[in-house]
Amino acid sequence: MVKAIVGANWGDEGKGKITDVLANDSDVVIRFQGGANAGHTIINDYGKFALHQLPSGVFHQNITNVIGNGVAFSVENFVKEMKELEDRGVPKPNVLISDRAQIVMPYHVAFDCYEEERLGKNSFGSTKSGIAPFYADKYSKIGFQINELYDDVDSLKEKIAHAVEIKNATLKNLYNKPEITVEEVFNKLMEYKEQLAPYVGDSFEFIHKALDEGKNILLEGQLGSLKDTDFGIYPMVTSSNTIAGYGAVGAGIPPYEIKEVVTVVKAYSSAVGAGEFVSEIFGEEAEKLRNRGGDGGEYGATTGRPRRMGWLDLVATRYGCKVQGATSVAFTVIDALGYLDEIPVCVGYELDGKVIDYFPSTTKLKRCKPVLKVLKGWKCDVTGIKKYEDLPKECREYIEFAEKEIGVHISMVSNGPSREDIIYR
Repeated sequence: MVKAIVGANWGDEGKGKITDVLANDSDVVIRFQGGANAGHTIINDYGKFALHQLPSGVFHQNITNVIGNGVAFSVENFVKEMKELEDRGVPKPNVLISDRAQIVMPYHVAFDCYEEERLGKNSFGSTKSGIAPFYADKYSKIGFQINELYDDVDSLKEKIAHAVEIKNATLKNLYNKPEITVEEVFNKLMEYKEQLAPYVGDSFEFIHKALDEGKNILLEGQLGSLKDTDFGIYPMVTSSNTIAGYGAVGAGIPPYEIKEVVTVVKAYSSAVGAGEFVSEIFGEEAEKLRNRGGDGGEYGATTGRPRRMGWLDLVATRYGCKVQGATSVAFTVIDALGYLDEIPVCVGYELDGKVIDYFPSTTKLKRCKPVLKVLKGWKCDVTGIKKYEDLPKECREYIEFAEKEIGVHISMVSNGPSREDIIYR
């Protein structure tokens, strides 16, 4: 069967750990969208890792880890991550890269930086990983699929020349930056060709064979519902679709094969980058939560930037779970809240003097203010507790209140950073 693991909010919900946990029962783990612009943090017997492109099944020798055609694929990041695994004693994982995946070029990263520089105070808060320029080229049909590296040289150089002509016009007339040449792009692609040769294959045929054989497949999403190009806080979104349904496209799986959608929700809110964040908190209040959150503080796994902090936003979370088609929820980082006497949660929005319980489009969202309900804290460390009934009464009440408001069963509760810190309900 096929199961998707995706985020309900702005990303950083703890999907990497949940994927790592559920990978025990999986044969295939697939990254189906996004690129190296966000990271999944995993803590296991080998240490602490921040995976940016590699699927979170790479620590399991029985799993085939697929990088699907929907991924913005950075060869440099792939090589770097593979080397880090090797250097830290992780057995070489089984990795299959779709030959239909497209490549993030060095000029995509440069254009990302140039555009943020040009926009100044109006910038998008990009991770400057080249993601938006990459997807722009993909849909303008001037990107490079990996299989094209193995085409005849003349055809490849002709396509490169077409792309370079467009890029140089922008570099010269908009950014006033040095132009690029056909030769340097060709040489870089040939370098990539050699580095990728051991891993590239027809992932479509592989996945459909796995389906026919009844294998267990995990779809691993990047970021969360509120960063989705279509359903997120546009325009402060990522440039790919972060929803489980896109797994059918980004991996080449029939939609009806996705039987379960585990949507990950953090017990409070955090976000990296610009955009609407109704339940956001600031100053010392935010700093206290930031320092206790995550698995060593709430800082971007890719950028290291301090994450913006907020209380659990049940309006946004309910919407995010609907967008994903959640069949169950994994509720994470509950251990971070043990220092609080009282815990505010956002249960509604005030929009133009009226209280609403739905998540509106961005132009309305920017006028919204949080409506907070205060719940009693449990004032103790819940890390290491294995049974749900052993959690403090107030902690269980917090979880059950969230579950009722979201409207989806919370099947897993993460109460610590390690793989073992999971409570099943």
